[in-house]
Amino acid sequence: MKKIIKGKIKVFKTFDDKNLGSLARTFISSLALIFVFYSLPIMINFTNDKILNKKEFRNNSKTVLAYTLDKKINKSSEVDEEYDERDLLVDIYSLNDKETDSVRLDASTIKQLYEDTGYKLDDIRKKKLVKPIALDSFPREIKMIENTKKRKEFFIQIVLPLILQENNNIRLDRKRLFSIINKSNNTDLEKKWLNKKYKQYGIPSKDLSILKIRMDEIPVSLALAQAAKETGWGTSRFAQEGNALFGQWTWSGEGLKPKESDENEGHKVMKFNVLQASVRAYQRNLNTHKTYREFRLARAKLRDADKDLDSIILSKYLDEYAETGEQYVKTLQKIINQNDLKDFDNAKLLPSSLELESLI
Repeated sequence: MKKIIKGKIKVFKTFDDKNLGSLARTFISSLALIFVFYSLPIMINFTNDKILNKKEFRNNSKTVLAYTLDKKINKSSEVDEEYDERDLLVDIYSLNDKETDSVRLDASTIKQLYEDTGYKLDDIRKKKLVKPIALDSFPREIKMIENTKKRKEFFIQIVLPLILQENNNIRLDRKRLFSIINKSNNTDLEKKWLNKKYKQYGIPSKDLSILKIRMDEIPVSLALAQAAKETGWGTSRFAQEGNALFGQWTWSGEGLKPKESDENEGHKVMKFNVLQASVRAYQRNLNTHKTYREFRLARAKLRDADKDLDSIILSKYLDEYAETGEQYVKTLQKIINQNDLKDFDNAKLLPSSLELESLI
């Protein structure tokens, strides 16, 4: 009681003495105290929200999703993960089942189609525009074309639109991925799409930085060179009987047995109903298999440096694609250079039209 009474006497004394300076200080101190009490909870909530947002929306940071090509980080950034191969190939299987009743066109019909639509490689090298003519199979007569230059050109005309189409698909996916990355909130539809892509690219950890590295294009010239090497420019048995452009192996499922191998042992070469499925399977293979991890990191490094995806540089990382190793790389580089395949790297696929589809 004494303390309270003493306080009261002090206040009355202030008024009695008309000590305005002391009154002002008391008034300001009271306001400051009230402000602190009211603002402190708001400040705490704001700080907590900021911390939570950082944790919840880590995908809106380009820094977090940088390729971080430091070797120590890289070795752990693409760790081997357990995934279901059926998820990896589901879109390839569905594409493979689409055109099982398609008619196989002969070489003369295809050539006439190219003439009718003005589809010429010389024009493509200059204008970089490709007619969207997607064939399901090679004509059997391609191996009967004796002129090597004409056979090679015919092969490129058939395969080029297929490679460009798959690169277009990946480019659209990458555009959507970057759109999602740069948003602070993702819709349920976007999350569903991301989950689908994690499965397609074999990333059960759902690591966006790995998806960003894997979901990328294969240079057109490199894909053309590998297809040419693996099929003998479209003349091999695997290309003719199984629409296999890239000689991919399989130990299960449908495939073609190499003639020199034991009937009941070893691998088969993957078989496809349509050529497009072979191209997609090839790209998925380079973009997911642990053997091509260094290839993907080299590609990411070019992206980070804002450089074109150079097929000569990237081919160096495909020495394990074939048993011949370094010799295989040299062969690919020779095919690219001798046939000026880099001319097609910047080519664009024209939109398809009903008129063109009716011709096919």
